[in-house]
Amino acid sequence: MEATNTLAGLSTDFLSKRLFGLTSRIEEIDPQLSRVLVPWVVRHPRYLPGFLRLARTIGQSKRVRARALADGVRVPPFLVLSVTSKCNLRCAGCYAGAVGTVTNAPAKPGLSLRDWYGIVDEAVRLGVMAFMIAGGEPFLLPGIVNLFRDHPDRLFLVFTNGTALQPSDYEILKSCSNTVVVVSLEGDRDLTDLRRGRGVYEKAFGSLDRLQAAGVLTGLAVTVGAGNIAYWSEPRNIDGLIAHSGPLAMFIEEIPAAGSITGCDSGSLMTAEQRAHFREVVVAYRDRLTGGAFIIHSPGDEETLGGCVSAGRGFAHVNPSGDVTACPVSALATHNVRTSNLREALSSPLFAMIRENAHLLETEGHPCGLSAHAEELESMAKDLGAYRTGAPEAATKVNEWPVAIH
Repeated sequence: MEATNTLAGLSTDFLSKRLFGLTSRIEEIDPQLSRVLVPWVVRHPRYLPGFLRLARTIGQSKRVRARALADGVRVPPFLVLSVTSKCNLRCAGCYAGAVGTVTNAPAKPGLSLRDWYGIVDEAVRLGVMAFMIAGGEPFLLPGIVNLFRDHPDRLFLVFTNGTALQPSDYEILKSCSNTVVVVSLEGDRDLTDLRRGRGVYEKAFGSLDRLQAAGVLTGLAVTVGAGNIAYWSEPRNIDGLIAHSGPLAMFIEEIPAAGSITGCDSGSLMTAEQRAHFREVVVAYRDRLTGGAFIIHSPGDEETLGGCVSAGRGFAHVNPSGDVTACPVSALATHNVRTSNLREALSSPLFAMIRENAHLLETEGHPCGLSAHAEELESMAKDLGAYRTGAPEAATKVNEWPVAIH
């Protein structure tokens, strides 16, 4: 009995030290993130070794990026991968549909899972720390969860509508301590189903329940516009939904897509007063000592960093066909990973031009800097040989497609 108690004491002491080490590393990133994430790890201790590994990787990848920058290549810490153009929903105001990322008639063949492995492997060598997996609906690419499992020293944030996960996905995700599954909702049942289709709210929450039962780290992603700003301006609603969704919440203000009927119209955008008020709500929520989630707010957080962090400042984007764009909202590229490599794409004159013209990244009261300067950006990009990606002629019919939930 005494030996057993001693072992138990050593185990507790060891766990405490590991948690202290994790807390210290996360606080270097953001103290508020530590305040939310460490208690979650205490409740799910199997994540502790994986989180410590990721924390070590942050420093290692930062050093790799510094060496790349010394060689003239600006590598972002994040890379957004739109792994498929397929989606089983047709949400109103979908910007991915507006720029041709989601389409029934892709302009180019989509990349295979093997191709995405190659892109992630190169990105890791360049010092990319984390990958934001989007689409389309990423779980419609068979085997995508294997990509997360096979890169345990990188962070994967997977954005899903929550209606396409298969039993095999849950089984593999159980073993992934490096993956956060972020489910998109608009608010309550009525708000979600209005934008995403009847029955989506129930299916999405069913997926959240199964993910949490499997011990998978989950979060919530919301597109905020005039239709749901009143709901999300109430902290009790944020608390209520986060209580079911997990310790991460992302609020992304609705982005108008110029030149396409799929983009939200002016009537669905928030007013300047609404945007200012919502920013106050987010800041106040973060400042609470008992906040239930770590909140990311776009573009509010970007404005504190001097504008949009696309074009390699903080992230870049690879679309389903392999075009490398400044961000998922942009439909301009000069490089494709089928004919060049990621290093060359990140060194593109297009990205350099965007960064050098800082005003292109300023939101100026708009939810998206590059979208706010879309015409100017396209005019400047022509001189660099940029081309339009996607298939906008197909995307213009996105609002006419019926909702299909599988």
